[in-house]
Amino acid sequence: MGHPYTVEIESLDLEGRGVGHRDGKVVFVEGGLPGERVLATPVRIKPSYETGRVSEVLSESALRVTPSCAHFGIGPGFCGGCAMQHLEPRAQVAIKQRVLEDALWHIGRVRAQTMMRPIHGPTWGYRYRARLTVRHVAKKGGVLIGFHERGSSFVADMRECKVLPPHVSALLLPLRDLIGALSIYNRLPQIELAVAEHDGVQQTALVFRNLAPPTAADRVLLARFGRDHDVVPWLQPAGPETAAPLDPAAADRLLLGLPEFGVNVPFMPTDFTQVNHRINEVLVRRAVHLLAPGVDESVADFFCGLGNFTLPLATCARQVVGLEGSAGLVARARAAADGAGLGQRTSFIARNLFEWTLDDWHRLNADAPIGAVLVDPPREGALALVQSLAQTQLRPRRLVYVSCNPATLARDCAVLVNEGGWQLRAAGVVNMFPHTAHIESMAVLEPGRVADNAI
Repeated sequence: MGHPYTVEIESLDLEGRGVGHRDGKVVFVEGGLPGERVLATPVRIKPSYETGRVSEVLSESALRVTPSCAHFGIGPGFCGGCAMQHLEPRAQVAIKQRVLEDALWHIGRVRAQTMMRPIHGPTWGYRYRARLTVRHVAKKGGVLIGFHERGSSFVADMRECKVLPPHVSALLLPLRDLIGALSIYNRLPQIELAVAEHDGVQQTALVFRNLAPPTAADRVLLARFGRDHDVVPWLQPAGPETAAPLDPAAADRLLLGLPEFGVNVPFMPTDFTQVNHRINEVLVRRAVHLLAPGVDESVADFFCGLGNFTLPLATCARQVVGLEGSAGLVARARAAADGAGLGQRTSFIARNLFEWTLDDWHRLNADAPIGAVLVDPPREGALALVQSLAQTQLRPRRLVYVSCNPATLARDCAVLVNEGGWQLRAAGVVNMFPHTAHIESMAVLEPGRVADNAI
């Protein structure tokens, strides 16, 4: 692919790679940090850009640190679960904040009036949700369990993981022995991890995705593993809705605790919940504070899921309507609200929010005007919703947008600001995934002038 070359690293991209320039082209260098001069080995050469890997750091950044995990490194063979362990944790947050600002400007041509103080917390042992790949590799001596190797479909040969809770990291090698002893060892492609804490009690569920039914002997081994290691084994023979505990009598409900609001959100181990429960508590607190719902106000929570924001908002507002594309999640969010004594202050609607229209927004406002809106979409963003809010005169006084993708956040903010005349009051990052390039963020928008094309 060419000879190694020297390059100055100017910034980091959305994947945590160093960004520089060479011969008029942008180069993305895995392992490079801003301010460093490195020797890079080419990996891919394209007409408009190049990618490479650091082979030697010629001038080291003061923010470079020694990675804590032996499985972290650059290139094939290393675990791809983390991308930034070589960067000091506080600097990771600062760089993610800069990446967010750059995305807002370069993609959306918008700037926040205020950059909020980042939300950050524990940097190790935080990952309470994970999907571990399982693969039998004869050349490696048997079963491997862990994350994929960097830039590869191969499974990293992991013996520990610093971002998983310590008790889960300690299970990686025993799980190899367990899977290797099962008759269906080559028919278990993944294990879904879910850890919950409630009133000081920790619960750990392991969902084994089984492509073949386990034998009676397999069930005995799985049950024994659960007892020995204080975890609850689940089996998932098909889609997520088929997941069930190996012993129905042994499985308590998992609860996502939000103690500041006095509510708990029940969830199944295959449900989407934030991976970092400590940061989620702070995220919810800040979102509710920023929306500041009045006691006589109606609030809409779009992409509400299980009610992570809906239930806390309902403790403050007169009425909260949660909207979600999955009818199953809507039913369970409704049950969670009833269980928390908030059934009278909440309502839920199952609706494909990617096909939301201006008429839908007007119908939502028919009974009582929506005073505040929370949006927490998947990576695809909420384009249809923001287009309706850019067009309508029935505008809420404030919108808080929680995003897991700076690119679609920037796109959606551009629609509201540049087409609808909204104002981007504030934005900031939420370090939900320390040591990775993943950027969770928040934005606060308020209506300005009514757009010329308003209906």
